[in-house]
Amino acid sequence: MSHVIVAGTDGGNGLGGFPGALLGSVSAHVAGHAHGPVVVVRSGPDTAHRAVVVGLEDYHACEPALGYAFEQAMLRASTLRALYAWQPPAHAHIPESAYDLGEIHATQGRTAAVILRGWQQRYPQVPVIQDVRRAHPVDALVSASAQADLVVVGSQGRGAIGTVMLGSVTLGILHGARGSVAVVRP
Repeated sequence: MSHVIVAGTDGGNGLGGFPGALLGSVSAHVAGHAHGPVVVVRSGPDTAHRAVVVGLEDYHACEPALGYAFEQAMLRASTLRALYAWQPPAHAHIPESAYDLGEIHATQGRTAAVILRGWQQRYPQVPVIQDVRRAHPVDALVSASAQADLVVVGSQGRGAIGTVMLGSVTLGILHGARGSVAVVRP
């Protein structure tokens, strides 16, 4: 599998006072047009966390990212944190308290377990932490990036407008992550 690596010397701070803007625009452009995984490497502290984080979403959409994340965790002898972020349904006329948030959380946890099951069988040597959070995916993944050597996200964007089609979560991670990010497309 070939990779495209985008390296930033400014730690992802960009220029002109807009954090992440310069590196984010370059990495988003490359990630939107490359045919293989794109790894955005940010300079920063040399602290090794021995952890890879992968964002979980719809089962089929995250398969390429999961394969890449498990492989990277195995090669790095790292723990894999599989993060599944969810938010309660947003209905303006129904208060949040009308939902059984505990049951929704449990259901999301079962969904994450199903998504991970086959990969854990293929990579039994990789320790996996299933992390289900009630949060926006960008917020959850950016937060997790502080304790990870690599964050892996999937993206479905293709073609001439690939950068636009990266999706808000992928773009949010590219702009906000505190460490290296791999964008994996099918």
